[in-house]
Amino acid sequence: MWIRQPSNIISKLISPAVQLWLRSQVDHVDTLQMKIQGSDSQILGGHIPGILLKTKGAIYQGLHLGQVDLTGKNIRINIGQVIKGKPLRLLEPIQIWGEVKLSENDLQASLTSSLLGDAFQELLIALLAYQGVSDPRQILDYYEITWQGVTLSQLSFTLQGLVTKNEVSTRIIIEGQLELISSKSLRLILLKMEGLSDLIDNSLDKLELDLGSDVVIESLNLGNNQLFCQAQLLIRP
Repeated sequence: MWIRQPSNIISKLISPAVQLWLRSQVDHVDTLQMKIQGSDSQILGGHIPGILLKTKGAIYQGLHLGQVDLTGKNIRINIGQVIKGKPLRLLEPIQIWGEVKLSENDLQASLTSSLLGDAFQELLIALLAYQGVSDPRQILDYYEITWQGVTLSQLSFTLQGLVTKNEVSTRIIIEGQLELISSKSLRLILLKMEGLSDLIDNSLDKLELDLGSDVVIESLNLGNNQLFCQAQLLIRP
C-alpha cells in the first residue's frame, strides 16, 4: 500500500529565515548546520516541533564558544510575518538542550568578553557576600580588574589578572575546582587566592553558586585543556 509521506516543503522555505535569525544572534560563526523538524501544517501554524543545530567557531558577544550542539523543542514563531519576508521572532520562551565544548584557547580569547567579565565579577561579589561584606558590588566599583589569563587542568582552573586601585596595580590569582552539586548549583573549592587580600579572606575554602531558574546543568567537566558542559537553558524572546 502506498503511504503518503509528510511534506516538508515549508520547512525548507523557512530554513533561510531561521538561519538568518541564528546568524544575527552571534558576532561570527565558522560553520552552522541546522535541521528543522515538523510537518508543513505544524509550521504553517507557527509551531516548529524541533530544531537541531551544530556550530563551530561561534562568537556570541565576544564569547568564543568552540563547538556547540543544540536541540530546541516546541518553538513558536511569527510565521505569518516570516512568509511575508519579515524577520523571524520568537513568540514564547523555548527550552534548549545543548552540549558545549570550550577549549583553553576559547576561554583565553573570551577574556575581554563582557559576558565572561560579568561572570567573573559576580564570582568576586559572591565571595565578598559570603564573608558578610556589605554592598560588595559598590565596593568593587573602586577597583579596576583586567583579566589576562586562564588555564585549565584536570578538575581545576586558574584565573590571572591585574587589580588596580588608586593607580596602584597588583596581581590577582584565583585557582579552584568546580563541582556540580545539583542541577542548579555549583560548588567552588578555592585552592589559591591572591590579590584583594584587603577584602577576601584567604581562609575561605568553599562557596556554593546558585545558577538561577533558567539553567539546568546535567554535567560539567574540566580536563584535557577544555571545559565540557551539558545543560538545559530557557531562552526568552
